[in-house]
Amino acid sequence: MFITLEGIEGCGKTTQVERLARFLEERRVPHVVTREPGGTRLGGYIRRMLLDRDHGEMEGLTELLLYAADRAQHVAEVIQPALASGRWVVCDRFADATTAYQGYGRGQNLDLVHRLNLVATQGVWPDLTLLLDCSVEVGLDRAQRRILAGASPEREDRFERQVQEFHLRVREGYLRLAEQDAVRIKVLDATLDPDQVHEEILSLLEPSIERWTNGTDRSGGVVWQKGSG
Repeated sequence: MFITLEGIEGCGKTTQVERLARFLEERRVPHVVTREPGGTRLGGYIRRMLLDRDHGEMEGLTELLLYAADRAQHVAEVIQPALASGRWVVCDRFADATTAYQGYGRGQNLDLVHRLNLVATQGVWPDLTLLLDCSVEVGLDRAQRRILAGASPEREDRFERQVQEFHLRVREGYLRLAEQDAVRIKVLDATLDPDQVHEEILSLLEPSIERWTNGTDRSGGVVWQKGSG
């Protein structure tokens, strides 16, 4: 089972990833928790280049290709081996983020974004994507408070510093993707209390967990992949 969590800045993805990981551990579901960018050692270097506020001169195409490079390494090194061994994968952002941010947000050619995603993912695609949706105003306010509280890594705020219109385009891109693939992408109201969001996520996953429990050995261990960034 390959699960991804998506959404604009400040939507609460990280909180829900952590809660979901704890739940899977309690249910003894073998799993890997990872993220993009930066889910591998090499990806950590790419993450620092992509998110550093001092790299404002980065061209949109350069940014797109760096995300594709990070994803190719991530799929080959972390995601494919985990799935092949029978573990679930929970990933904070994946290819949909590139379509939303670099395609809709930056205005990169959507066909090019799609083709690069196909190459980088090597055919590996999420079984379920949880889109945590909130208004741009709510998301940016949360992100800013998180930065001021020191909860975000120093200097990793290049995207939070983008103009509001950029984030509006990103959100619209995500919602369009959800309309196009409503079976895979489930939209959740990220303005709800985190406990409520978590319960909604569990309600979506419960059938899959029951199938796994009834048909698979539960002896596998938990692996955390946080990268070096």
